[in-house]
Amino acid sequence: MLETASVDAEVREIFGSTAERAVVEPLVHNPKNGVTAGVWRVRTGERSAVLKVLTRRKAATGGWAASDDPRHWNYWRREAHVYESGSARLWQPYGIRAPRLLAGVERPDGDVALWLEDVPGEPGPSWPVTRHVEHARRLGAAQGAIGETEDLPWLSRRFLREYVGAQTRGAELLDDDEAWQQPLVRDHFPAGLRREMVRLHHDRTWFLDVMAALPRAFCHLDHWPANVRSDGTGSVLFDWAFAGDGALGEDLGNYVPDSVFDLFVPAARLPEYAAAAYDAYLHGLRESGWRGDERLVRLGVCASAVKYDWLTALMLARAGEEQLDYGGTRTVSAELRYRERGSALAFLAGWAAEARTLAPSLGFPEAPSGR
Repeated sequence: MLETASVDAEVREIFGSTAERAVVEPLVHNPKNGVTAGVWRVRTGERSAVLKVLTRRKAATGGWAASDDPRHWNYWRREAHVYESGSARLWQPYGIRAPRLLAGVERPDGDVALWLEDVPGEPGPSWPVTRHVEHARRLGAAQGAIGETEDLPWLSRRFLREYVGAQTRGAELLDDDEAWQQPLVRDHFPAGLRREMVRLHHDRTWFLDVMAALPRAFCHLDHWPANVRSDGTGSVLFDWAFAGDGALGEDLGNYVPDSVFDLFVPAARLPEYAAAAYDAYLHGLRESGWRGDERLVRLGVCASAVKYDWLTALMLARAGEEQLDYGGTRTVSAELRYRERGSALAFLAGWAAEARTLAPSLGFPEAPSGR
């Protein structure tokens, strides 16, 4: 939904030039999300900016509908509040900043146009593992120093529980023998994965209760390599639409597996990468002065495996479909995707098992026995 008249007026205001000189380029984003009307790069001569339009008018399916509830995980206007309040700048002293907000425009149709700095630099998907690890250290330092932030009325609460509950496609297939015998699943998912993922699904209330009881931190909650860019001095973090209350370690527990799920880091490197990123995150926490129990951080990372409970079911549901990349613009190798994601899910089963062992030693009830 690129409203030409609105863009013309905003280009004149922001760039001080006529809209006829503007070149508009669509950027990759999640087209399923009901809060995002679109994202574009707008150029006029040597200058450029990123335009992101927030909306509640867009039809959405698959659990991505926009909400008017400011606490809801997919509240449509949250990202504008995060930028306008300065919350997106809280981590800047620790090496993670947001793009500068050039203008926030309330449009007559009720949408909100965010005009953001067009950040040059290397995008996260092309980073070497060492740079991801350094980013993990910055994240630890930021969350250790800032901790929880003021409970502003539009920050998300109960994000993980609501997000997981909204992603329901394919859940009925977890106990379906035929679904697990589809060639992509049968040939590329590791032995034993079905047992572990079914158990994770049946235990998810326990995992969500553990995550809700862990030490809190201001979290981004959509922390993955495609939302990060290097600006030469640190990390620039985009897409603050889910920001709010989360568990310490939760952002890292999202960032690391997503690096593999979206084919940015090979699954074969996941064990060493995850270990290095965790050590770096913990180092950042300690560096910032955090003096809590390390086991609680480890539990937050490991128990965050529950976020991907829905992904196994989705992979079962999509095994007969064309495989598209993030944004849905290109096809990807189905064999590669299922092999890499299968390996990453098996790794997360290990995190889940570690969480089940660690939690009782910290005073949490034992997990259900599973199946």
